Amino acid sequence: MVTGGSRGIGSATASRLAELGADIALVQRSPAEATVASIEAHGVRAFVIKADLSEPSAAAAAVEAAADALGGLDGVVCNAGMIVRKPALDLSLAEWNQVLALNLTSVFAGSQAAARVFVSQGKPGSIVLMASVLAFQGGLNVSAYAASKGGVLQLTRALANEWASLGIRVNAVAPGYVENETTEPLRRDPIRYEEITRRIPAGRWASEAESADSVGYLSGPTASYMNGHTLVVDGGWLGR
Repeated sequence: MVTGGSRGIGSATASRLAELGADIALVQRSPAEATVASIEAHGVRAFVIKADLSEPSAAAAAVEAAADALGGLDGVVCNAGMIVRKPALDLSLAEWNQVLALNLTSVFAGSQAAARVFVSQGKPGSIVLMASVLAFQGGLNVSAYAASKGGVLQLTRALANEWASLGIRVNAVAPGYVENETTEPLRRDPIRYEEITRRIPAGRWASEAESADSVGYLSGPTASYMNGHTLVVDGGWLGR
């Protein structure tokens, strides 16, 4: 199951997991025809579960619907998220709550529901959460987003500690600066774009596929001894 799979890293992740042989349930509000076509092109099944994860109570029902559609559940990727770019002095409490509800609370609710499915199935499962380099840094004008992603990093560790004995692995991927819709405002600002690019040791921004490849790795058997880990995919940004 992949949340927020209609575009961006979520869509790339769903396609990568399909390439690895997984049937995919996409959980989201918006249509996902292109992602469904990409999944089915790999000869596996695709299902779309409509849910508004900005209401965290919807997450548990979405997981159950995904498990029913797939006939069981092996892994969950909690990718759905949002960002509000605004100075902290101007950020409303409603905007703060909206970001935290989708980026953190619904992630916990979805992870909890997935873990309950894994336990009921009596077999191991994998959960991959989507963090960010802003789980480690404060950033500029993204206070709610940075707080939510810092929470995701700690949630990854906390859930892994509790669920490892149940055969459930919980890891996260922390992308750096990716060329996609979310970062378009930064890339439209020539000064900010040049500042960021100059600091990345790799000398370029990432593709969505590079984050998706990391999710695929953490989801699969070759990462069977990885648990509670946040895998940073940033071209060396944090090491600078």
